[in-house]
Amino acid sequence: MERLHWVQHRCRQLLAGDSGRGWYSAPDGLPNKSSLDAHSSPHRVIGKRRTVFARHGPHQQEYEAVYKSYKGNAIRTTKYSLLTFIPMNLFQQFHRTVAPSSTENEELSQLLKLYKNNKIRTTKYSLLSFLPKNLFEQLHRFANVYFIFLAALNFFTVVEAFQPEIALVPIILVLTVTAVKDIWEDYRRFKSDHFINRLVCQVYSSKQKAYIDQCWKDVRVGDFVRLSCNEIIPADMLLLYSSDPRGVCYIETANLDGETNLKQRQVVLDLPLQGAELNLESFHSRIECENPNNDLSRFRGYMEHPNGVRVGLHNNNLLLRSCTIRNTETVVGIVVYAGHETKAMMNNSGPRYKRSHLERRLNTDVLWCVLLLIIMCLTGAIGHGLWLKNLKDPVFEVDGETSPALAGFYVFWTMIIVLQVLIPISLYVSIEIVKLGQIYFIHNDLALYNEQLDSRIQCRALNITEDLGRIQYLFSDKTGTLTENKMVFRRCSIYGVEYPHEDNARRLEVYEAERNDAAGQSVTLKSGCSRKSLSCRSLSCNRSSVSLHTLTADSCFSRVCVCLSAQAREVVPDPELVRKLSWLCSPTLPLSDGSSGTPSSLEVTYITDFFLALAICNSVVVSSPSQPRHMVPEARTPLKSLEEIKLMFQRFSFSPFSALSPPLIKGSPRSFTSRLFARGKTGSCNFSTPTNSTTDGSEASQENVGQAEDRESEDNNIKDTKTNGLLYEAESPDEAALVHAAQAYHCTLRGRSAESLLVDLPGIGSLAVQLLHILPFDSNRKRMSVVVRHPLSGQVVVYTKGADSVIMDLSAEQAQEIYSHIREQTQKHLDSYARDGLRTLCISKKILEEEEYEVWLKRQLLAESSIENREELLLESAQRLETNLTLLGTTGIVDRLQEEVPETIEALQRAGIKVWVLTGDKKETAINIAYACKLLRPNDQLLTASCGSKDACAALLEQLKLEVQSGEGSLTVLTAAGDHEESSLGSAAGFVLVIDGRTLDWALQEELKSDFLELSCRCNAVICCRSTPLQKSQVVRLVRDQLGVMTLAVGDGANDVSMIQVADVGIGISGQEGMQAVMSSDFAISRFKHLSKLLLVHGHWCYSRLANMILYFIYKNVMYVNLLFWYQFFCGFSGSVMSNSWVLILFNLLFTSVPPLIFGVLDRDTPADTLMELPELYRVAQTSKVYVPYMFWVTVLDAFYQSLVCFFVPYFALAGSDVGALSFGSPINASALLIILLHQVIESRTLTWIHMLVLVLSGGSYFGFVLLFSLFCVSCSPPTNPLGVETLQMSQPLFYIVCALTTVMALLPRYTHPRPHVHCGKFTHKTYTTSGAGVPGEVGRLLIYGLTFFKEARRVKKCLHIVTAVMIIMKSTLATEEVQILQSVLAHRRVIQLHT
Repeated sequence: MERLHWVQHRCRQLLAGDSGRGWYSAPDGLPNKSSLDAHSSPHRVIGKRRTVFARHGPHQQEYEAVYKSYKGNAIRTTKYSLLTFIPMNLFQQFHRTVAPSSTENEELSQLLKLYKNNKIRTTKYSLLSFLPKNLFEQLHRFANVYFIFLAALNFFTVVEAFQPEIALVPIILVLTVTAVKDIWEDYRRFKSDHFINRLVCQVYSSKQKAYIDQCWKDVRVGDFVRLSCNEIIPADMLLLYSSDPRGVCYIETANLDGETNLKQRQVVLDLPLQGAELNLESFHSRIECENPNNDLSRFRGYMEHPNGVRVGLHNNNLLLRSCTIRNTETVVGIVVYAGHETKAMMNNSGPRYKRSHLERRLNTDVLWCVLLLIIMCLTGAIGHGLWLKNLKDPVFEVDGETSPALAGFYVFWTMIIVLQVLIPISLYVSIEIVKLGQIYFIHNDLALYNEQLDSRIQCRALNITEDLGRIQYLFSDKTGTLTENKMVFRRCSIYGVEYPHEDNARRLEVYEAERNDAAGQSVTLKSGCSRKSLSCRSLSCNRSSVSLHTLTADSCFSRVCVCLSAQAREVVPDPELVRKLSWLCSPTLPLSDGSSGTPSSLEVTYITDFFLALAICNSVVVSSPSQPRHMVPEARTPLKSLEEIKLMFQRFSFSPFSALSPPLIKGSPRSFTSRLFARGKTGSCNFSTPTNSTTDGSEASQENVGQAEDRESEDNNIKDTKTNGLLYEAESPDEAALVHAAQAYHCTLRGRSAESLLVDLPGIGSLAVQLLHILPFDSNRKRMSVVVRHPLSGQVVVYTKGADSVIMDLSAEQAQEIYSHIREQTQKHLDSYARDGLRTLCISKKILEEEEYEVWLKRQLLAESSIENREELLLESAQRLETNLTLLGTTGIVDRLQEEVPETIEALQRAGIKVWVLTGDKKETAINIAYACKLLRPNDQLLTASCGSKDACAALLEQLKLEVQSGEGSLTVLTAAGDHEESSLGSAAGFVLVIDGRTLDWALQEELKSDFLELSCRCNAVICCRSTPLQKSQVVRLVRDQLGVMTLAVGDGANDVSMIQVADVGIGISGQEGMQAVMSSDFAISRFKHLSKLLLVHGHWCYSRLANMILYFIYKNVMYVNLLFWYQFFCGFSGSVMSNSWVLILFNLLFTSVPPLIFGVLDRDTPADTLMELPELYRVAQTSKVYVPYMFWVTVLDAFYQSLVCFFVPYFALAGSDVGALSFGSPINASALLIILLHQVIESRTLTWIHMLVLVLSGGSYFGFVLLFSLFCVSCSPPTNPLGVETLQMSQPLFYIVCALTTVMALLPRYTHPRPHVHCGKFTHKTYTTSGAGVPGEVGRLLIYGLTFFKEARRVKKCLHIVTAVMIIMKSTLATEEVQILQSVLAHRRVIQLHT
């Protein structure tokens, strides 16, 4: 919209200058935008008075002065003029005008009718459009067009190969099957649309002056809609009224983006104050907003009141369709977007479509098939022309009028029809069916099911399952992907003093052990949503909720940190920190300068502000079973008098928060505290510290604290009862962890509303804190702030928390030594936390003077009310406020690794997949996590790239490249001299590159990216820290495009969406950060450990199945077509066939099409447990010769050989006999069927009763069809007569001898030299025999190892599948590299000691 500022400006000028012509204008005197201003002309008379002068007469001079201000008698109802057409039309195209649907303005009323209604329709077809539209869509496939062309070509008699109607059977069958599938899917969409359109909501009726029930489909733009708690929003509405007195409404967007945390929406500013309910009859404002778009985070426009005042509209005023109203009794909004123009529907793009690597290679092979077909047809055409030319004195009738060249041309097209099955028309449909079957089994795999979330794996991209078996590079986020993203407070640093919370660490270790013990329980699949997640919601409304699944398949994920167990939420306070806080609570403990173990007043001030910031610097929603989330409970009377509390806080006023220097407080602290606690009451300071954690030297202090606690036991019981019932809902796990940490020190957030917070402070009680502003977190600032007015001092205070790299730079440089010391110590603690793998946040504070705050407030309000460039102005305003901060301290939050992450990464690396970690965390934190998950091993050499300029980056990359080149030789020597088991694990010493975001910016530039890529390829792993979402996607694109490898990206948050979309395969993890990553991914899982099963097992199976199925389809088509081609050499290349046309058409279409589907879905070359135990087999499958380009020609040559055997064995067996063409073709067709089916058996590695049943049915259907055809069909295939042919042939022994001999000779080479596969597994249903004789060198020695291992494995009854794997791999004649891989596997297992 910014690009059209000039259009808007010019349009308004023209509108004003055109006196409102063509637009609705109110009568004179009424307040209207187009009314002329009374002060615009000195001659304009206000009101209804008008002075009229005669045009001719004595008042000629006065007439000349005023006549220009009066309108002429010409009328004009057009909208545009020659000058105004372009700007006004552009203005209307890029903007939308919305007014109440009951408006009396005819032009606005007509405009509202032009907008779409709220009825949605996701179906493709209607009853009338189904047939033509579906045919049109299917004709987009080249194969369908090709076969329709052949069917039409067969209607021409000069090139007719067989009956025209028979030629239509294949294409009609394929089109019908596809059409049935499409109409079934469309019917399911129709039922869903019908259900949603029939939902009911309350819409205001201007005629009845009341709200009436109306279906969603009847809601239109401009309608007023009233919703209650737990109701789903039917359309995109502008919030005009909320029952909350602050004008706030809470919505849940789980149906839209998967996020379950509540989001706050605000009533449009400057609306007239309403009473108990909004008076819609008095609402006459007009809304100008942007046209419908799919940006969920953006909405711009303005509302113009009748008095001409404009109010900016933004995203926090918009209620989006599919969201749910929560914790608000009643809301009223006006519809601005309806139906398919809503943001929800515009984002509903359906499943993602990607072309797999296998599919792209298949297209190339199909083109080779087309070339092969053309060569065969040209051969037939040339051969027929030469045959006619050399034919003399024919003994049969020949068309002598046609020239040999023209006859050859006709035969070319006849051969195209006859050999049409060379192009695999059913292959594409078969691949889709097989992929659906594979996805079904992946979706129902118990190993990929998460019982806690009740979520299965989601397959959102239906056509790239085989790419899971070809991954070479894996790019992973850290937080929420490798880790739990369930933050627990671990330790903190305040005033430069570190508090390790050792008891808290021991508690977390115990909890982790218990959690791991409970993780091994078996699970069963559930349906629907888990009650565990639903029970976490604390709703204050009683209305039922309708669940819509229009966009997401599963939106039942638990709230952030609300559903965490009590052990994970609780924090054991640090004894030293408790001792220092006790000075705030106890009336008998003195304050000093901190020299003798007694905390100074300044330190206690820091501690108090630190925990106050933890409690209020957030967007946490507070609730309890008896109170709604957004309500602030009535504050209890503070435990101290207001005068005493003020006096105490005046005691804690120091220079970091004001302009004063930090001298000690004058007067006796003991006398002050005696007066402060003269009422005999103290605050609640009953910290839950262990009995054995008392700090030495503080016995007396603890005794005094205990006395104070005894006096306050009654108050504590009351407070604990209320505190324990609180529920916190946070937008991020970090916020929830910090609020729980503050609660552990009795600094408890008890309530929140739009303008105030209720906080319990230790030693003080409940205080209402006025909330002035919230500056939310964003990825640019990397921090959030709250602006509050302190309830005691009345000062405006800014509390800020954020990334340490940002807060440390924004902290004020103080001249006093104490502040430099605090800064230095805090930085040391930050580095220590990062090395321990903790997430760090810095807490800071700033006090604003009233004048300074007023100046900032004006700019902030201007930014908030701005219609254009609002985001930029808000960012500038926040940055202006968050300067010269006073550093209070830092927190260390533990984010535990997910279970089995180290084992998963180790398995992926052993499988030959390079793992890169792309994270926004600090370098030290990323390195620590890399060590914990075994991405970085102790013997790896760490390379760190961190520089501040492009030249320095170039020099550093060159230096690191030289270091790697020189180190590779020494590392190789060390590895060769070391333990062989280490090398077998794939953990040989190597290099790991760690690069920060600033250096990565330079490295990704055109001049340096080749050096960066070369260095990265030489490293075992790469860790990119402090990286932005854009950098993540750039790294993935660089590796994908420059190296030409298969890439996979996995993440859980919105910042991972870009890299997930760029990678060949994108995987989203449904974690704690919503569902943005899931909705942008190809596959969605709930835990990182599921990657190993998904890639190593299902990826391996899917690729192996589809690759072999494609080669098998090409084989059987080429094999059968060549039978027809060889026959042409014996029929003058006339295009005749030795089989009836029905068998010819149905052979590949029906009789041999089902077995490949079953094998493609159920075949398992290796058992799942073997693939999981031997990840090296994943790499073997990639390097094996399953579906490389030359395998196409190997398959074609194999098919040529089998077709030669299948044709000429019957030919020589029947040579000299008087059999006809059909009798000659009968054993050929039967032999071809047996060869093709048994070829499938040889190629498969799994045979079950399902496979055998399908094989028997396929063979039986052929023989049953031809027998029935031979018995009852007299004239079904003119000009030939198949009556009695098959029955006669099958009654002769020669038929069976020929079929058996042909089958054995054709399959003998395939049986003795099978196509290379990755064979292994003790559950393989076939027996292979091998011999070590004649096997050269390394291969023979490995076979001897395998046989020895086999004997020992039989004795111990273990690991038999490993030996079987070795033997079958030896049978498959693997390459030397693959043999070495299996040797390392055997060495790694070390079950027995092998000797030569």
